[in-house]
Amino acid sequence: MKVFITRSIPQAGIDILKKKNYEVKVYDKKQNISRNEIIKHAFNADAIITMLTDKIDDYIISRLPNLKIISNFAVGYNNIDIESASQHNIMVANTPGVLTEATADTAFALLISAGRRIVESDKFMRNGKFKGWEPMLMLGTEMRGKTVGVIGAGRIGTAFAKRCLGFGMKIIYFSRSKNNSFEEALNAKKVTLNKLLEKSDFISIHIPLNKNTFHLLGKKELSKMKPTAVLVNTARGEIVDEKELIKLLKSKRIFAAGFDVYEGEPKVDRELLKLNNVVLLPHIGSATFETRSKIAEMASLNIINTFVKKRPIHFVNEELLELYAVKKMSII
Repeated sequence: MKVFITRSIPQAGIDILKKKNYEVKVYDKKQNISRNEIIKHAFNADAIITMLTDKIDDYIISRLPNLKIISNFAVGYNNIDIESASQHNIMVANTPGVLTEATADTAFALLISAGRRIVESDKFMRNGKFKGWEPMLMLGTEMRGKTVGVIGAGRIGTAFAKRCLGFGMKIIYFSRSKNNSFEEALNAKKVTLNKLLEKSDFISIHIPLNKNTFHLLGKKELSKMKPTAVLVNTARGEIVDEKELIKLLKSKRIFAAGFDVYEGEPKVDRELLKLNNVVLLPHIGSATFETRSKIAEMASLNIINTFVKKRPIHFVNEELLELYAVKKMSII
């Protein structure tokens, strides 16, 4: 079996494939791979491991005749045309669960950093502006006793909320459906999105990007936030109307924000770079040695499982399972 990987990944994932005597080819350049390069290098591939930065659309999918599975090196899969993959009888897999704790850590770190002006204070020190303790210097906002609104009560949202509970915060959440275990474990209450925006002192986003969540927080929604509120996004940049958020941050209508993802990623709006009341990270939510190795292993195991058991461990297009097992994989 031939496997193409669109970027260098931790060796643990590659080793798993090679132990199965799969032929592994890795695109090892630093920059993102182009669509034509994907087609060129993956033309004879039975499987590909893709990154969230790879736009795997119908143009690419229809030009890979041997492809049986796309294993995404991420939980989200908005970068893949699922409908096209299903039409071509190609399984799509993702890597949920393994990056939960690391991403929750990052979201909580952004919450603290933005709320307490940590990065701004660091710049203040490095620029030689510190002349001694002052009673009004770099005042931020406390967390204990404050309300945190969690948008999305899935794995990462739950892990993030647990960290907030440990800091004495009150938790409310917005989700498509009621999450009883979330409520019981965290003494949390489900509310409407508008109420969450109006009541929360801190807001953290933990939902996937799709047609229903694109610009979920637009001009109208963002304007409902408290002027003292802090917004954190470690999900997908397009969930927030970034230009409208920048306007509110510039005019101090929102106290601060923490970003790990951006609407025009990898490009970052220049206006964001000028603001002191933001913390900007280069999409490092899951960037720990342990987590990235686990993601690599899971992405590879999804492929192996497809060829051995006729289904990936974590799959997206479930409608293909029966068809794929009977027709596509009958040769194994």
